[in-house]
Amino acid sequence: MRRGPLRERSFALLFAGQAVSAIGNRIVPVALSFAVLDLTGSVSDLGVVLAAQTLPLLAFVLLGGVWADRLPRQLVMLVSDGVRALAQGLTAALLLTGSAHLWELVVLQALYGAAVGFFGPAATALVPQTVAEGELQQANALLGLSSNAADVLGPALAGVLVVAAGPGWGLAGDAVTFAASAVLLGLMRVRPVATPGARRSTFAELRAGWQAFRSRTWLWTTVAFFTLYVALVYSPLIVLGPQVALRSLGGAGAWAAMGTTLGVGSIAGGLVGLRWRPRHPLRFTLCLFLFSGPVLFALLAAHAPLPAILVVCLADGVAGTLFNVYWFTALQRDVPAAEQSRVSSWDYLGSLALQPVGLAISGPVAAAVGLSTTLYGAGALFLVLLAAVLAVPAVRNFSLDNETAAGRR
Repeated sequence: MRRGPLRERSFALLFAGQAVSAIGNRIVPVALSFAVLDLTGSVSDLGVVLAAQTLPLLAFVLLGGVWADRLPRQLVMLVSDGVRALAQGLTAALLLTGSAHLWELVVLQALYGAAVGFFGPAATALVPQTVAEGELQQANALLGLSSNAADVLGPALAGVLVVAAGPGWGLAGDAVTFAASAVLLGLMRVRPVATPGARRSTFAELRAGWQAFRSRTWLWTTVAFFTLYVALVYSPLIVLGPQVALRSLGGAGAWAAMGTTLGVGSIAGGLVGLRWRPRHPLRFTLCLFLFSGPVLFALLAAHAPLPAILVVCLADGVAGTLFNVYWFTALQRDVPAAEQSRVSSWDYLGSLALQPVGLAISGPVAAAVGLSTTLYGAGALFLVLLAAVLAVPAVRNFSLDNETAAGRR
């Protein structure tokens, strides 16, 4: 570690800030889910609240990418942290005082989502300003590890808070972590990025980001895969998983245990990602998903025992983290520094474009055809999507090696 990216002060501060806020973020899925279920008892209402986070993100993420390429990226991230601290603090106050209404949660989570739209593209592009290019994979792996550690600590802490004190305290903790992250970001001193030529209109810069995005087949094809995955596979898991936990696995503690186990697997994946670079990283990690994701849906649908579900969660965590390490490294190495936020914003937009629809319809679909049928269907669709994206040569043969850079197109 003394010879790695953490020796750079700015990266160490970024790492610490992301680690702190990630813990709070991992508390939210448990705390917010059970806050809505306690408030209204409706899975459909939970889907609406979760969708409220995503719609503003989609509305602002492209603008966030443009402004993160124009302004200092750490400033964009700092303001975003402040807004999210405010949104989660007010949500917590409403829940703790017993005065919360569903529409208030929707509005505050929409404010939170809008801030995420500015934070995400800036965060991806800030990493190369803090470390040398040769250390990008290690830097992304370390950031992944901070997130992975949060995957373990956050849900475990959430389970304790929700059971012992109530969901409001979990959201209050999230607000504190965003405030701490903002302080750490304010202490950073990063290398500036040279901007080529005069500033153009917002529309022209959006179009330039789109052109850079669509010129890379490996990039837009994989993002298209995740557009469908997030909407039709991941969203049913997020909405229906807590209901399965309540009905057959023992409640909030079981849902938190699944998140914690995913985190343990993610830590293992992050440790591997610090050093290991497979020749075809996307092919390798997507194939790993074949043996974890669809199986997880089948086990949940069959109301399998919790230990069996946790084993598959462990494998899924390894695959997900390895994919993220290689993915962000590829973006940062293959896209010019001055365009990285805009290209990342198209990645965010594409990946999440249909998530509000998926979140909103998961509850009604499950009510119409049954919880288990919906989960079985999501698992089967996951298999089909994986087969389709692996059939694309630019994805299957993608490599981070300089000598095979042509394979990225």
